[in-house]
Amino acid sequence: MDTCKQIFVSGLVQGVFFRDSTRQKANELNLKGGVRNCRDGRVEVLVAGEDAVIQVLIKWLKIGPKYAKVSTIEVIDLPIAYLPDSQKGCFEIWPTQ
Repeated sequence: MDTCKQIFVSGLVQGVFFRDSTRQKANELNLKGGVRNCRDGRVEVLVAGEDAVIQVLIKWLKIGPKYAKVSTIEVIDLPIAYLPDSQKGCFEIWPTQ
């Protein structure tokens, strides 16, 4: 794993299967990490993998699933150690935080 990014997606992104669709896309791309709803209405994605592959996910996140209406995304670069070893097995849906 080369890169770790924390991504916040804003807009109509809750209640439209955003987390499950993101999980499916990330697993197709063989990325690690997770996705969760935030209490402020955003969706948080914490992802690790090859930078070029993460860029494919980011491009997808800018559109999201069918009923989503993404307004903005914020991408933060993090050290790879930010993702705990216990979460490096696959890409999962995490509880709201």
